[in-house]
Amino acid sequence: MPSGLKRFQKAKSLHFIAFSCFHRFPLLETPGARETVEAVLEQTRARHHARVYAYVLMPEHIHLLVNEPPQMVLAQFLKAVKQMTSCKLRGAREKFWQERYYDSNVHGEQSRSQVIRYIHRIPVKRGLVAKPEDCIPPGKAILSVGFER
Repeated sequence: MPSGLKRFQKAKSLHFIAFSCFHRFPLLETPGARETVEAVLEQTRARHHARVYAYVLMPEHIHLLVNEPPQMVLAQFLKAVKQMTSCKLRGAREKFWQERYYDSNVHGEQSRSQVIRYIHRIPVKRGLVAKPEDCIPPGKAILSVGFER
């Protein structure tokens, strides 16, 4: 971890997370890659009893709003997601993900709502879709607000 950077985990707060593909290559632009990441995220979430409130998969990075899994620190949860997706998607590449990630603690309902709106508007701002709901595949509307099963 870079010097001076502090992560506040086990703080009983939500975390706004962003992490990128290696060298910000658009490795998530194919439907198959996105489906793999979604499947691994759901498997990891279920296994570790985490809650994903919102997420978006961009061609070269991911944004998540998640809680802290009860039995592990968030860094371990993200490591599991990144390792499993990397094994499935890396192919002949040296790496699939950048090593680090951005993490910001989110406190309170107003902040949580702002982050969710921000996450859902990212594809619109980038010009990938006209409105947030356009990036949700048919039959998967629940995924736009995260996994809660």
